[in-house]
Amino acid sequence: MADTTTTNTPAPEKPAGPGPRKLLGIVTGDKNDKTRRVEVARRVQHPKYGKFIKKRTVCYTHDEKNESHLGDTVEIVESRPLSKSKRWALVRVVTKAPSRTLSGLEAAVPGGTIDTAKK
Repeated sequence: MADTTTTNTPAPEKPAGPGPRKLLGIVTGDKNDKTRRVEVARRVQHPKYGKFIKKRTVCYTHDEKNESHLGDTVEIVESRPLSKSKRWALVRVVTKAPSRTLSGLEAAVPGGTIDTAKK
């Protein structure tokens, strides 16, 4: 006779879906509060000629702590719409950009002078 007792086996796990999209890009705009403009570069093949072409996608990203700045490489993830154009959220800053110094920019400012060997 067959034993009809039930066993407590766990239900099979659902296979994980693709999950949220993550991208790496470079911050090209940090003027707004908690918003960053991130450019994601990609290479696509031309449909007719087969040559690889560089293209870019601009993503407006929410940066809650204002921790990224111009030139930083960041990882972003897709999120719910936060405003008319913001659909991405900052995950982490991968690499910081070299700090911007004012020493090289003083001469470019009207009225700024740099004395080099004028004695």
